[in-house]
Amino acid sequence: MKITNKLGLPAPFVSMAQSDYSYEPNEYRVTSLLKGIRETILERRHADEIERDVSDMVWMLFGSAVHSILEKHQENEHEIKEERIKIKIGKYILSGQFDLYNDQTGVVTDYKTASVWKIIYGDFADWRRQILIYAYMLRQIGFDAKAGQVVAFLKDHSKRDAKNKSNYPQYPVEIVRFNFTDADFDECEEWLINKFAEIEAAESLSDLALPLCMPEERYNSGTKYAVMKRGRKTAVRVLDDECEAEQWIIDGNGDWIEIRPGEDKKCMDYCAVNRFCDYWRNMVERRTRE
Repeated sequence: MKITNKLGLPAPFVSMAQSDYSYEPNEYRVTSLLKGIRETILERRHADEIERDVSDMVWMLFGSAVHSILEKHQENEHEIKEERIKIKIGKYILSGQFDLYNDQTGVVTDYKTASVWKIIYGDFADWRRQILIYAYMLRQIGFDAKAGQVVAFLKDHSKRDAKNKSNYPQYPVEIVRFNFTDADFDECEEWLINKFAEIEAAESLSDLALPLCMPEERYNSGTKYAVMKRGRKTAVRVLDDECEAEQWIIDGNGDWIEIRPGEDKKCMDYCAVNRFCDYWRNMVERRTRE
């Protein structure tokens, strides 16, 4: 990856953004598996061509700084911290590094920076999947991991909103806990086997032939149905369900429905390999024509 510094930020920012990680054949990190197959493959194929500016990595650097501080904690006899473990799945190696594991409680801990909106919406599926995989890997090497937690540092927390809004996180740090069952670990194993089967099938495909990332992997906001009324510029109501929008029209609350396609937010703003993806290029072309 090539790191640029368009704003001329101090050298420490640039050095922290540099990574000496190199892709090993048949070895994938847990965080890579949480992405779409297309993004995962393109990142490996175009690793030397990817460009990112330091200014776009500020919150990632903040997260790294938090990790650096927490690394100084002296673990006790029951704790393992910042340990990278590897297990074999078929012909592949799965590599993962958790932040802390306590073999007395069986709890895997990961530290993350996040928006308050993730907490408000309870959008924890990706966190749960990641921690579940770490716990599964620990069990494969002899530990009795059975639960996990994410300690989330909320980068946009507001004390004012915490006082005035009932559903707002009360503190700038939130702990999200997960408990796992044997059924969860069986499902995780099946998910990993299927994921690597998809990767194996995709590795021989051209960039254009790679399967598209799923809507949730593209952070797609979902199609919205706006109930519009004559003489009014803004929508009367914006709904997720078309049938519900049609009922509004039937009930006389609007004159027509304006369909608003969901936006692929990751493709547009957060994907490091979008310029190698024809789906993104076609999306940009459509926006230009509009």
